[in-house]
Formats: sequence, C-alpha cells, structure tokens
Amino acid sequence: MPKHKLEKGLVQVYTGNGKGKTSAAFGSALRAVGRGLKVYVVQFIKGGFDYGELHIAERLPNLTLAAFGRGRFITEAPPSQKDVQLARQAFDLAKKVVDNGEYDIVILDEINVVLNLKMIGIDEVVELIKNKPKHVELILTGRYAPAPIIEAADLVTEMREVKHPYARGVPPRKGIEF
Repeated sequence: MPKHKLEKGLVQVYTGNGKGKTSAAFGSALRAVGRGLKVYVVQFIKGGFDYGELHIAERLPNLTLAAFGRGRFITEAPPSQKDVQLARQAFDLAKKVVDNGEYDIVILDEINVVLNLKMIGIDEVVELIKNKPKHVELILTGRYAPAPIIEAADLVTEMREVKHPYARGVPPRKGIEF
C-alpha cells in the first residue's frame, strides 16, 4: 500500500457572507500542489461560469477540477430538478474521489450553499466526513454552513463582510472576483 503524504487529514470549513471562501480553498490547493500533494476540486453550482480558476487548474500538476452547474445563479426555492440533478452528480463524484483516497486534499466548493438549498442531505455530507480515509483533508466552502457540518469540522473560518465595493456599484472584476 502506498504511503500517503498526509498522516492525518482534517476537515476545514470556510463560510460566511464575506468574500474569500473559495479563494482560501484555492490558496490551500496552491500550497499543497507546491508541496507535491494531489488536490481534487469539485465545484458545486459553478459549472458554466467563466471563473479564473478553470483556466489555471489544467496547467497545474496534481490539481484536478470538475465544475457542475448551469452557468446561472440559483435564485428559486426549491431549486429546479436540473440543478438538483447536477448537485447530485457533483456529490457522487466527490464521494467517489474521497472514498478512493488517491487525492490528499478534496475541496467541495460551494457545498454549504447546496446544503442550504436542500439539494443534498446534510446527513450524507456528515457521513462523508466521518467515513473519509484518515489521510484525506477535506475543505468545504460556501455561505450558510449548517451546524452539523460546523460540528464535524476541525477548523471553521467565517468570512464576514465589513465593506465590499459591490455596495458602491463596482461590478465583479475579471481576475479578482471571477
């Protein structure tokens, strides 16, 4: 059996209404890849958008990214069946990647939003956390992290918006916000 690069993988959560959750996760990914670790990113509800991370992921060794979604924000509740189906596909892939244990770090980007919209059951994600291989580090991002996810995590950081240029009408900027 191959020796894993991480002896003990922990669970990190980045949540809150402030900017920086995905950026924190990708900062961890960049650091890990720099140290020779293998990282898999599953982006929930971000597929179809032109995010900058999509352009760099294919050029970095040991970084794999799969994005799911229809290229639009989910504003209706309950979400459409198609959005729920894509979230399920993303989670099924994430579960397979985590269970396989081949990757040192698995990032579930925007999973907390998916949980908040009840597109995937919280119990399923808690089970994934509890049953992950011990060497796999899990990073979960997105607003609205539910209490059971916070409880199951080892590290939780809440990004809190204090001031944002959007409030002054500054639109999202390519290379900064996306």
